[in-house]
Amino acid sequence: MLVVAAGAAVAGFVQGLSGFAFGLVAMVFWVWAVAPDVAGPLVVACSLLGQILSIRAARRGFNARTALPFIIGGAIGVPLGAWLLPHIQPAVFKLSLGLFLALWCPTMLFARNLPRVTWGGWRADAVVGWIGGVMGGLGGFSGPAPTLWCSLRGWDKDAQRAMFQSFHLCMHTLTLTAYAASGLLTARSFGMFAVAAPAMVVPALIGARVYHRFSDIGFRRMILLLLLASGVMLLANTLPGMLASRPQG
Repeated sequence: MLVVAAGAAVAGFVQGLSGFAFGLVAMVFWVWAVAPDVAGPLVVACSLLGQILSIRAARRGFNARTALPFIIGGAIGVPLGAWLLPHIQPAVFKLSLGLFLALWCPTMLFARNLPRVTWGGWRADAVVGWIGGVMGGLGGFSGPAPTLWCSLRGWDKDAQRAMFQSFHLCMHTLTLTAYAASGLLTARSFGMFAVAAPAMVVPALIGARVYHRFSDIGFRRMILLLLLASGVMLLANTLPGMLASRPQG
């Protein structure tokens, strides 16, 4: 219970600060104490709570016309990702995503003049949202695609946060509904949530207040560093198992 509470508190602060990354941070703690079948629903439920707690930080930059294409695309993509899940090796998917993040994020961090994507309009935004939805249905990784896209669009920190926080709010709601419909929300999941939820409330609110102290450049760097850490963690979690399973000789 202490491990669950500690993970929720630290992850709640990071999510309040950045608008995402609850699962990335929480699983650093929970992987040692929470069974995988409980950890998935617990991450989604706590992430949804964190989005609700810190929604005021995203109000300044919210634009329904900007967010709607991402949300509609993501809603279409989630069922497809869930359908593809049994047909794709999870380790290969996680390894590919980890490699992409580990290579692309440092490039964006150190590049002096980043490209600014101005083409495509709402149609391109919807496609990116769809990709995020598919990735979310496959493994709960709905964030990287729209988050990186916002950076390439060159939006300021308020516009970025408002978009991907509203996107995650809708994707988490859809995922949690799917979990409930399929019977994945067990009594143990509710018990763990009863421990994690109170532990994350105050840290999430503090993180949301600290967010306003970041400049646009500082916020962009923080997002890329969190995505880079996510990629490194995916590689660290998948590479040893894949290497161990390779046939000898």
